[in-house]
Amino acid sequence: MKHESLWKQHFPGFVACQDKSVKSLMESASLVTIPDGKKLFYPGKICTNYLLLLEGKVKAQLLSENGREIVLYYVSPGDSCILTTSCLLGENDYPAEGISEGEVTAFLITAATFQRCLDHSAFFREFVFNNFSSRLSHVLNRMENVLFAGIEQRLAKTLLTDNEPVISKTHQELATELGSAREVISRHLKRFESQGWVKLNRGTIEIIQSKPLHNLSGQPE
Repeated sequence: MKHESLWKQHFPGFVACQDKSVKSLMESASLVTIPDGKKLFYPGKICTNYLLLLEGKVKAQLLSENGREIVLYYVSPGDSCILTTSCLLGENDYPAEGISEGEVTAFLITAATFQRCLDHSAFFREFVFNNFSSRLSHVLNRMENVLFAGIEQRLAKTLLTDNEPVISKTHQELATELGSAREVISRHLKRFESQGWVKLNRGTIEIIQSKPLHNLSGQPE
């Protein structure tokens, strides 16, 4: 089998599956490397492939007419893209754009192979729809936070997400992730800094006091 060690490492269920259609999918899959910052899809693009990520991340985001961006979700290793799944199932064009963050390595599966395996393999159908359901719930929770949670609460939660003392993100990147404007994020970060909770540096944010951020975010320490 081609790339057997990578399948075992990232998608062991595929290796254990005895379906002939799944084995055929694995044999026909291409291993691709995508450079950082590459636009994988964009609004109106026809979906022709299904990707299973091994390394790196893909950011799916929407762009407004005035150029404002909002992140819908990230595709991480072991995942697939729900927009891609949706487009393949409905034979629709992409409604948003996807950009690689860092170098991405993935298995590329053609649309025809995806459809054939979906038709013939209960295992593959379960994998596709379980992944789709899980990621869709994440997107809905994210949109709920954007619509109903205060910006300071969401900002505090985002700063605490990776549990790291230093966050390597610019104000614009945080604004894109939170669906806000850079000026708004900068204003709230400066307030956090004036309270002694964070220290702002060029391209990074250092957490000085995590407890008040936890209190603001509504998350326990």
